[in-house]
Amino acid sequence: MELIFEELDYQATPLGDISLRRRTDPRLDNTLIYEVKLGDEFLMSSLFVEAEEQLSKLALAKLESNGHCSALDIVVGGLGLGYTSLAALEHSAVERVRTIDVMQPVISWHQQGLLPIGDVLAKETRSDLIHGDFFALARDEQSDGFLNDQPVHGVFLDIDHSPSHWLNESNQGFYSLASLATLASKIKANGVFGLWSNEMPAPEFAALLGEVFAEVETHIIRFANPYSGNESINSVYLASVNGE
Repeated sequence: MELIFEELDYQATPLGDISLRRRTDPRLDNTLIYEVKLGDEFLMSSLFVEAEEQLSKLALAKLESNGHCSALDIVVGGLGLGYTSLAALEHSAVERVRTIDVMQPVISWHQQGLLPIGDVLAKETRSDLIHGDFFALARDEQSDGFLNDQPVHGVFLDIDHSPSHWLNESNQGFYSLASLATLASKIKANGVFGLWSNEMPAPEFAALLGEVFAEVETHIIRFANPYSGNESINSVYLASVNGE
């Protein structure tokens, strides 16, 4: 394969300039890699998607063990390359996945099929791509749900790097007792809130979740890093809402 380095899109947004590029890496036998950058910061790479997929798979397994086994209504906060939402759609019990992203360019990439998964999230009838502020919707005390007044079975969040390392400073307020309690009120009894983190589980945040949710567990996701030759680690938090 010939060497490739191509910028597929570059747009200014209120959060900074966002770009999508694809390239081959001769260090990895010319593997084709898609990358997203916000300003000078790398946000995501198609080379590392295991933890994003596990966010959905683990949360859906927890929903099933909590008694929710069909017609699941899922909200995903953060679209990115789409692997969290795609993993949710691949589960037969899921009836609808609504993915909320604050950046219209990211939604457009999926609509145009520019990413490795193509335009499946834009065309799949069970999938809705919504331009909006997930954190504002999650913290809205005037609504009992997301985008309408109906609570959902699961909310899977993959936006910030971790509960203490935010993509935008304004996101900090979400990781508080009051905001998490508002979020929990938008989830059905025995439903699940799942959160991806680029860091090891933080005991302090797990304890905070425990003040709001009935049950909290953390999972360490290990995956191969071809650059270092070692394992890399992400984590997933799962928090279950009280049953009725």
